Amino acid sequence: MNSDNKFGYSEWEFEKGPQTIGKYSQAYTEEIILQGKDVLDCGCGGGGKTVFYASNGAKSVTGLDINDKDLASASEYALSKSVSDKTKFVLGSACDMPFPDSCFDSVIMNDFFEHVNDPLTAIKESMRVLREGGRLYINFPPYHHPWGAHLSDAINIPWVHLFFSEKHLIEAYSILVSGCSDASYRVNLRTGGCKDRLGYINHMSIKKARDIVKKSGYSPEYYKKLPLKKLLKPLILFESFTGTVVYVFKKEK
Repeated sequence: MNSDNKFGYSEWEFEKGPQTIGKYSQAYTEEIILQGKDVLDCGCGGGGKTVFYASNGAKSVTGLDINDKDLASASEYALSKSVSDKTKFVLGSACDMPFPDSCFDSVIMNDFFEHVNDPLTAIKESMRVLREGGRLYINFPPYHHPWGAHLSDAINIPWVHLFFSEKHLIEAYSILVSGCSDASYRVNLRTGGCKDRLGYINHMSIKKARDIVKKSGYSPEYYKKLPLKKLLKPLILFESFTGTVVYVFKKEK
């Protein structure tokens, strides 16, 4: 990630776009997901993925996020990439979407499901705004993933959150980023103002996700666990060696 670039984070997200779509590639092509589709990008952040979708065949892409600071930058980034006519960014929650029923063909939750406060409601809201035949695409790193605490920008130690309390991790993280110009923003983003809890994550394990999906009443059209690396595929039985969990839901009649 290039911190000297005004759009450094957005560029990093954009570059990760092919990997995001690739997580579904065993069952869905880029054309199926994006081509001519009205797409909703949940938790769009700096807008890099939103712009990637718009640049690769989507008819329109709406980025949704609760962080107004990210949305301001995202709009500028879309303009810089000449896709502002196909993108818009909306401040709002995935648990109470400010959209009418049946207005999107694809809803994409990329590295978002492990952050949302009420993932069950987020699934139901996504299915509500999908048109008949539309799909909800979810991928997330499970909690026991090596970097499941999402602190690797400062604490790049795998599985560190399994050995130390969140209170200690917050203290260490705060010290390590203290020299950064955006230190307060980074800490507040991950803690939500708490001193002993990482409010940025919801501890989304594979089991927790399975229980939420069952409660939702929706049966996944597709489910897959992807290994951290191909060589580690035999260890995918263990959550600690699972890189990504993938769910796809199709809205039926």
